Amino acid sequence: MSEQTLTARTWQGPSAPERLAILRRARSIAIVGASTNPARASYFVSTYLLSSAPYDVYFVNPRAETILGQPAYASLADLPVVPDIVDVFRRDADLPGVAREAVEVGAKALWLQLGSWNEEAAAIAEAGGLDVVMDRCVKIEHARFHGGLHLAGFNTGEITSRKQRVSARR
Repeated sequence: MSEQTLTARTWQGPSAPERLAILRRARSIAIVGASTNPARASYFVSTYLLSSAPYDVYFVNPRAETILGQPAYASLADLPVVPDIVDVFRRDADLPGVAREAVEVGAKALWLQLGSWNEEAAAIAEAGGLDVVMDRCVKIEHARFHGGLHLAGFNTGEITSRKQRVSARR
């Protein structure tokens, strides 16, 4: 296969209004691949969801007992609820398996984070009746739709690429 064939993206994701509808319908989010490491993107997203979003957040990581003071579960099947959104922070090879597990537990949506794109996983999830979002961050999308991009410095209020100059106090 050529490099172009390997990187071709044929799947079409939901529009911004459709992504907003997915987020509005959701009451619970399971973060698969949640980490106890504050340097990981999943940790950052988790802290945002716990503090700034209306969702019940569940963590799936078979190697952790707790994450951010919440219990961690070994799998989606071990959760005490059926999650509305399964937000995935796993490597590409794991994504089809996570999609199958999301279908099996009856989740409503499979959400693959920034940089995650797997058309096999999308096909599995869609065949199981799930909405699918790929290569988008739940935190960024939620904040964008709810006016909170400033929370992590995404919206500084300055419309320029030049660094703001601060004059010295006299």
